[in-house]
Amino acid sequence: QVQLVESGGGLVQAGGSLRLSCAASGRTFRMGWFRQVPGKEREFVAALSWNTGSTRYADSVKGRFTISRDNAKNTVYLQMNSLQPDDTAVYSCAAAAYIHGTVYKTEGYDYWGQGTQVTVSS
Repeated sequence: QVQLVESGGGLVQAGGSLRLSCAASGRTFRMGWFRQVPGKEREFVAALSWNTGSTRYADSVKGRFTISRDNAKNTVYLQMNSLQPDDTAVYSCAAAAYIHGTVYKTEGYDYWGQGTQVTVSS
C-alpha cells in the first residue's frame, strides 16, 4: 500500500503560478496528476514514469505545466504557470504500482491522494 500526500493548492489570479507536491510513501512505476470539477469526470493532466523519467501532458496544459520528480524525497511536483480560470479544479495525485492500463486514464493507477483545490480567479 502506497500513501500519497499532496500539498500546494490554493487561490491564485489568472496568469499566476502554483506548485503542487505529492509525496509517496513507497516507490511506484508511474505517477500522475488528474483534476476534476463538479459534475465532470476526472481529467488527465500529466504523468511521469519513475524509471525512465519520461513525461506526458494533456494538450490543454502543454507548455504551461511541468511534472518533475525528486528521487531522494520520493516526491513528484506539478509546476503550473500561466494559470487560467479553466484550470480551477481539485487536483489529485495518482500512482501506479506496476505496468497496467494507460497513463491517460484513471484505471492506469492504483493509489490516489486526497486532492487539493486549485482556484484561479479572473
